[in-house]
Amino acid sequence: MSRGALQPSQQKLAEKLTILNDRGIGMLTRIYNIKKQGQVWKACGDPKAKPSYLIDKNLESAVKFIVRKFPAIETRNNNQQLAQLQKEKSEILKNLALYYFTFVDVMEFKDHVCELLNTVDACQVFFDITVNFDLTKNYLDLVVTYTNLMMLLSRIEERKAIIGLYNYAHEMTHGSSDREYPRLGQMIVDYENPLKKMMEEFVPHGKSLQDALVSLQMVYPRRNLSADQWRNAQLLSLISAPSTMLNPAQSDTMPCEYLSLDTMEKWIVFGFILCHAALSSDPAALSLWKLALQSSSCLCLFRDEVFHIHKSAEDLFVNIPYNDVDVFVFSVFYSYNKRVNDIRECKESALSHAGSMHRERRKFLRSALKELATVLADQPGLLGPKALFVFMALSFARDEIIWLLRHADNIQKKSTDDFIDKHIAELIFYMEELRAHVRKYGPVMQRYYVQYLSGFDAVVLNELVQNLSVCPEDESIIMSSFVNTMTSLSVKQVEDGEVFDFRGLRLDWFRLQAYTSVSKASLGLADHRELGKMMNTIIFHTKMVDSLVEMLVETSDVSMFCFYSRAFEKMFQQCLELPSQSRYSISFPLLCTHFMSCTHELCPEERHHIGDRSLSLCNMFLDEMAKQARNLITDICTEQCTLSDQLLPKHCAKTISQAVNKKSKKQTGKKGEPEREKPGVESMRKNRLLVTNLDKLHTALSELCFSINYVPNMMVWEHTFTPREYLTSHLEIRFTKSIVGMTMYNQATQEIAKPSELLTSVRAYMTVLQSIENYVQIDITRVFNNVLLQQTQHLDSHGEPTITSLYTNWYLETLLRQVSNGHIAYFPAMKAFVNLPTENELTFNAEEYSDISEMRSLSELLGPYGMKFLSESLMWHISSQVAELKKLVVDNVEVLTQMRTSFDKPDHMAALFKRLTSVDSVLKRMTIIGVILSFRSLAQEALRDVLSCHIPFLVSSVEDFKDHIPRETDMKVAMNVYELSSAAGLPCEIDPALVVALSSQKSENISPEEEYKIACLLMVFVAVSMPTLASNVMSQYSPAIEGHCNNIHCLAKAINQIAAALFTIHKGSIEDRLKEFLALASSSLLKIGQETDKSTTRNRESVYLLLDMIVQESPFLTMDLLESCFPYVLLRNAYHAVYKQSVSSSA
Repeated sequence: MSRGALQPSQQKLAEKLTILNDRGIGMLTRIYNIKKQGQVWKACGDPKAKPSYLIDKNLESAVKFIVRKFPAIETRNNNQQLAQLQKEKSEILKNLALYYFTFVDVMEFKDHVCELLNTVDACQVFFDITVNFDLTKNYLDLVVTYTNLMMLLSRIEERKAIIGLYNYAHEMTHGSSDREYPRLGQMIVDYENPLKKMMEEFVPHGKSLQDALVSLQMVYPRRNLSADQWRNAQLLSLISAPSTMLNPAQSDTMPCEYLSLDTMEKWIVFGFILCHAALSSDPAALSLWKLALQSSSCLCLFRDEVFHIHKSAEDLFVNIPYNDVDVFVFSVFYSYNKRVNDIRECKESALSHAGSMHRERRKFLRSALKELATVLADQPGLLGPKALFVFMALSFARDEIIWLLRHADNIQKKSTDDFIDKHIAELIFYMEELRAHVRKYGPVMQRYYVQYLSGFDAVVLNELVQNLSVCPEDESIIMSSFVNTMTSLSVKQVEDGEVFDFRGLRLDWFRLQAYTSVSKASLGLADHRELGKMMNTIIFHTKMVDSLVEMLVETSDVSMFCFYSRAFEKMFQQCLELPSQSRYSISFPLLCTHFMSCTHELCPEERHHIGDRSLSLCNMFLDEMAKQARNLITDICTEQCTLSDQLLPKHCAKTISQAVNKKSKKQTGKKGEPEREKPGVESMRKNRLLVTNLDKLHTALSELCFSINYVPNMMVWEHTFTPREYLTSHLEIRFTKSIVGMTMYNQATQEIAKPSELLTSVRAYMTVLQSIENYVQIDITRVFNNVLLQQTQHLDSHGEPTITSLYTNWYLETLLRQVSNGHIAYFPAMKAFVNLPTENELTFNAEEYSDISEMRSLSELLGPYGMKFLSESLMWHISSQVAELKKLVVDNVEVLTQMRTSFDKPDHMAALFKRLTSVDSVLKRMTIIGVILSFRSLAQEALRDVLSCHIPFLVSSVEDFKDHIPRETDMKVAMNVYELSSAAGLPCEIDPALVVALSSQKSENISPEEEYKIACLLMVFVAVSMPTLASNVMSQYSPAIEGHCNNIHCLAKAINQIAAALFTIHKGSIEDRLKEFLALASSSLLKIGQETDKSTTRNRESVYLLLDMIVQESPFLTMDLLESCFPYVLLRNAYHAVYKQSVSSSA
């Protein structure tokens, strides 16, 4: 196939444009990173961040000398200047090689671009964006990429130092300069002012570039319309014409419809700067140029590097010298003054109107994208015929977002609010929603376009090919392959999950555009525009089948946010601060999923840095959202706790008092106290417009929770983020702190909240948290389990004290300590501890913390684990008391041994008793043990009541199991059953917790026989000491409380449980030892009946009753046994006496 001396088919224009454009982006990435690295060196105080030879003061003069003489370096004549670099030459070569060869790569890229541009000129390629879209777009992209690269290169301040240092080190090491250095050095010098140099360079390429740019006159003005024009045209609306809703969205310029406006502006601005003569010769070019200058103040060179259009263009046009102007355009040179005036006018226009124009566009796009996303969510099948609308919407929105981001960071007009958009999150959100629809319903779109390609596109293309007057063989083969490829498609391939790949077809079309766009082509695409437009449409349809993800990146990638971190974070904060926008806050973490798309394989080292940035930003955004939601929930909980507190019984006293006063006496003339608002008035609304603080909190929470619940998880750089888990984590932490905080424990004053009040607050808190499940799909039960279970332990997972430790400490150190001090007594009749009248009033009322309702509330809060910890702490105190008792027994062991066998010899017993020491201490310590055991009994009973409500069947099974242990059962097995029963709050004959506590006291120096003897003598000591209680004034029995004011009635529980525990440990007979105790105690008490000293027998009858209490309390003793030791008539008379005494004292 003859094509003249220069055969375009052999020039591979399509392949070269594709490769060079990709390589150009890679080179931009590398140069950008070198520039940013230089800025880090400049700003960073860390010496390790910058090579030593660039910061060392001793080498500073050498580096400055190299930069001053660049590119020529006379190494021989300046040894003194450069000698200091000798030591560093190997390090310089090693560390600067990457930078140096990147600059060499730029030079080679420049060579290839220049060669390709010359080839394009030689081939006289026809460019029209509406016909040969791929060829024109790639050509313009290459020109702009090349321009941006050279401009970015000129902005690297250290470029001369890096290149010069490397070459010097190379010459010192190898004896000669690097072979690329002369050309590279000259390039750096030539491109000091890159645009000026390139304006000269592009004079021969002006015709091709002008043709390509002017073809935008059919596309760019149509895209750069105002929001009112969009609104009047009902742009992007699916419902404006219901009758055509199912018709496929068509256009003669399909790929141009979603072409980036930002990209087109860069083509126009940079393109017409390079071929500036066209502005004077072509009105269409001037019109495009002025329209672009009015739309923006700055353009993106690469990422966050910007080009300030008006200032730079004005400087260039003012300084164009005569010798820079070609003879062909000399006649229009004087019009450059007019161009400068045009630039100034456009600058004023851009500063005055561009901000408001783009603001209105964003406002329109918010509503348009919302409508589009809503309709497609309801009818995803419309994604087939209306796919073009989706990608247009994404592209339009992306352009506006990036425009705002760039201009807000480089704002020149400080007084305007047009560059602050508090609703930007909403626009990003609808973009993400459309992207999600495309990803989710990709198979729907594939089915539609597979049928479209095979049933319509293939037929139309075949007809066009058949009607071609001239069709060379090569072109015919390519187009026939297009038809055959499309005809072979079927829906079954989609259903079978077959992977489609039309990249070959698209590349063939690109090649065909190159073949048919050169001059003297047998088949000229300029003469067959319908073919070009049809093929562009087909290419779009193929992308809908195999390249949806790539299309999303092309039209809606906003990875630019990665390089505007400060603005990104500021937008996020503004979004959270505005309640109406907080529902869209999830769009910011979702944007972090875009970041990795801005990386390039030619610069792999930045992947880790960008990946880390995306992870840290995503983590920060989700954490802030969760914190905001947590704070709102906390405020709601506080309000609800306040409302719940109003319903507590303590608040009704005043209301009852007022009601009683109204009945008892008439109102005086003076105004009485204003009536207290009753709980519930906050729910009475006279007007629907009245909004309470609670309403606002709920509204704000529902908006924010919508955002948190929007996606179950998101992938960022191969890491999965789950927004709901952030909220769950924060709720757990806050719930933990709130529970502990609501105890209101004050260590200084030893004040603490009543368990019932805390339980009410916790339940109110939990009710609010449970309602969160209406907003977000999180497992609140898991939160409750994690938090409340931790609160049943001594410390939580963070090592902080829990309500279990706080209440345990308070009851032990405050309430029970005051009992020991005689300020509080245990009243069995009330099953509570009650304050006794004393000189120094206590700061708390013991009954309000120890009655049955409070203990049940405590059991609800602490649970079985917490109550077990409370029991263990109580037992530790008991074990310390028993240890002290054993010491007292050891001190009196000889006397007690004799008394044990002499209980039937009264005189001898009396003599021995006088020899005993610390009798009062023994009784006091036993009483303390009894008090602690009484408190534990209350706690266990409350636990049993609570568990019986929650798990009645399980409790009844445990109870049945305990009640039916055979007597002959091994003690270890029995203790296991008792331990289970005790955990359920059931009373046991032998307290397993007490057995464990006392078992730990075994001393290695004392034999088991001695330990057993001490235990027996302890019971003897208590028994023979009991008569001394009768002389105590406080030992009087009160029938009203069914106990003694000095708590000696607690001795009954102490004696029984201590005996059971000690003789279980020492494997003795509990019954025999208690019988022995009863014999000794009754003998000792009978003796005081014969005493004549009234002070000694003051409360004799009250002490007699202790024997009855001991037997009643004991599962091992019977009344028959007591009758044999102590006449029942004495007990009966004692009861008569104490009741008679109580009646007379009360009268």
